[in-house]
Amino acid sequence: MPPLLKNIIEYGLVILGSFFVAIAFNVFLLPNNIASGGVAGISTITKGVFGWEPGIVQWILNIPLFITGVVILGKNFGIKSFVGTVMLPLFVLLTADLAPATPDPLLGAIFGGMGVGLGLGIVFRGRASTGGIDLAAQVLHKFTHLPLGISVAMLDGLIVLTSAIVFSLEEGLYALIGLFATSRTIDFVQVGFNTSKNVMIITEYVDDVRGAIFQEIDRGVTVLSGAGGYTDRERRVVMCVVQQNEFTKLTQTVKMVDPGAFVVAMNATEVLGEGFKTT
Repeated sequence: MPPLLKNIIEYGLVILGSFFVAIAFNVFLLPNNIASGGVAGISTITKGVFGWEPGIVQWILNIPLFITGVVILGKNFGIKSFVGTVMLPLFVLLTADLAPATPDPLLGAIFGGMGVGLGLGIVFRGRASTGGIDLAAQVLHKFTHLPLGISVAMLDGLIVLTSAIVFSLEEGLYALIGLFATSRTIDFVQVGFNTSKNVMIITEYVDDVRGAIFQEIDRGVTVLSGAGGYTDRERRVVMCVVQQNEFTKLTQTVKMVDPGAFVVAMNATEVLGEGFKTT
């Protein structure tokens, strides 16, 4: 793909994803006082307490956080991330008058969380971010040396706890549901439904197993060198990645060749290469 076209597509994904996040925020989360983490969650709380316009609050918080991230972390976050940082609050302002989709906070949490996750997943596909709490978490990580995941969880957890105090415990719990729905939907957008299986086969009949997989499954294999943990004897391990619907046939094929083979299967959620995704 030409670099110019690739850049245009990525900018388009950042803008489209920011729009989806704004819609989900205004029609599902904000009307039900669901502050499911992030700068959007903070703006929901300030709207409930002070009546401040969420889009303005998000601008006030996002842009300084972006600048702070660049200055303190010394990283080039990229113009696409700056576009996401600016466009998301703009879309929140432009869609502020949309009617709420539901008065039910549970539905608001689930579908709002999914909508935000869909939008953020699209933004991440554009190799960018919308700034906010992720940048604050990176700053916290730099100065405290806490794991980045823990830093994000702490900040989001603090926002959810604040929402439980400001609104109610029930709405705080709904915010947790929204946060979970967001994270799972981001995973789906990133890797999709079609998880594959990474299968490790320890057998005395490596050549026979390899040939059977070639013939019966039509999949490539990689032969790894290993050693027995107890005997310290050199062993060869056959590694093969297959689609979910090929896994049963693979295990049956291996067991036909070597009933005593030791087989370990792990989920592989992003497989690139021949026979799978190519980009």
